[in-house]
Amino acid sequence: MQTCIYLDNNATTKVDPEVVEAMLPYLSESYGNPSSMHTFGGQVGKAVKQARQKVAALIGADDSEIIFTSCGTEGDNAAIRAALQAQPDKRHIVTTQVEHPAVLNVCKQLETQGYSVTYLSVNRQGQIDLDELAASMTGNTALVTIMYANNETGVVFPIEQIGLRVKEYGAIFHVDAVQAVGKIPLNMKTSTVDMLTLSGHKLHAPKGIGALYVRRGTRFRPLLVGGHQERGRRAGTENVPGIVALGKAAEIELAHLATTTKKQKQLRDRLEKTLLATIPDCEVNGDRKNRLPNTTNIGFKYIEGEAILLSLNQFGICASSGSACTSGSLEPSHVLRSMGLPYTILHGSIRFSLSRYTTDAEVDTVLAVMPGIVERLRALSPFNNDQADWLQGREEALVNG
Repeated sequence: MQTCIYLDNNATTKVDPEVVEAMLPYLSESYGNPSSMHTFGGQVGKAVKQARQKVAALIGADDSEIIFTSCGTEGDNAAIRAALQAQPDKRHIVTTQVEHPAVLNVCKQLETQGYSVTYLSVNRQGQIDLDELAASMTGNTALVTIMYANNETGVVFPIEQIGLRVKEYGAIFHVDAVQAVGKIPLNMKTSTVDMLTLSGHKLHAPKGIGALYVRRGTRFRPLLVGGHQERGRRAGTENVPGIVALGKAAEIELAHLATTTKKQKQLRDRLEKTLLATIPDCEVNGDRKNRLPNTTNIGFKYIEGEAILLSLNQFGICASSGSACTSGSLEPSHVLRSMGLPYTILHGSIRFSLSRYTTDAEVDTVLAVMPGIVERLRALSPFNNDQADWLQGREEALVNG
C-alpha cells in the first residue's frame, strides 16, 4: 500500500499499535463470552469492566454511566430516541443546521412522525446564537441535541452555556462529542450534559466500537432490545476486542491529552498561517478561537475543492473537501452553506485535520506543494473574479427564489 501524508483524521484515525496489541488476545485465546458464568468468560468480563473504567475516566464520568455501542451513529440514535420515549407528551426537538447526518437525518425522519424540530442557524463563524436557542425553547421541548465540535470546521460550541439554557426548560440535553473526545478535556461530573456520544475510530481505536454516556438518573430506554448486556441498556453480545481497544485508546489519549493538544495546535497554526501568507485569495472558515486544536478548514477562491484534493493525492497527501459535492453536482457542504459563505469559498474549501502522528516534515511537504497546486488550478479555471461575482449573484437569486 502506498504511504501517504494523512491529514484526514476527522474522518478516521490510524489505530494505535498499543491498541492493536491490547485487543489481539481477545481475538484469539481470550474468546469467552463476558456474560458467561464460568471463569473463562469471567476473565473476559473483567477486561470489559476495566475498559469501561478507562473510557469513563477520559470524559470524567462514572463507569456505570458508560454504554458500549457499535459507533457514533448508533449512540446518537439511541440517545435521541430514548429522550423522546422518556417524555412521550413532549413533541419538540431543538438541534442545529450544521449537525452530522447521524443527528440531522434522525430529526428529519422524526418530523414525518409528528415531531416538530427547530434547526438553529449559525453565523459566519459557525457559531449559534444563544438568544435564538432560548427563544426556540418551550415547555413542549423534549430534547436539545447539539454537537460539541463540528466535524468540518472544528468549531466548538459553548456546550455548558447551552446546557444551562436547556435545564431552565427541563429538556434532556444530548451532545454528539464524536469529534471532541480525545482532543479537548471533558468532565461529565461538572457538566450540564445528560447524554454524550463518542466513537472509537476518531481516537485511534478501530471502527465498529463507540460509547454512549448516560448521566445517572436520566431516563433511558434501549434502542436495541434483547439480552441483559450493558445492564439492560444495549442488547447484544459485547464486541470485546473493540471494547478493550477503546479502553486502551482512551487510556492513551488521557495520558497524553495536554501534550498532544499543544503539538497539534502548533502544527495546525503553522500550516494555516503559512498557507494564508503564501496563497492569495484564501481564508479560514469558522471561528478561529473556539475550535478543535487539530482542524483547519480553508477556502481557496475560484477553484473546486475536489480538484485540489485530486492534486494533493498525486503527492500522497490525504485531506478532505469542505464541500459535499459529487461528480456532476454543484451542491456544497450543508455546514459551509449554513454559515453563509460566499460562492467563491463554498466550492473551494479544504479541511486538514491532524493527529498525534502528524509530523513537521509532513506539514512542510503540504506547504511546499499547495501554492503550486492552487496557482495551476486557477490558471486552468474558466472563472475570473468578474465571473465568480456573477455566479455568486446567480446563486443568491436562486436561494432567495
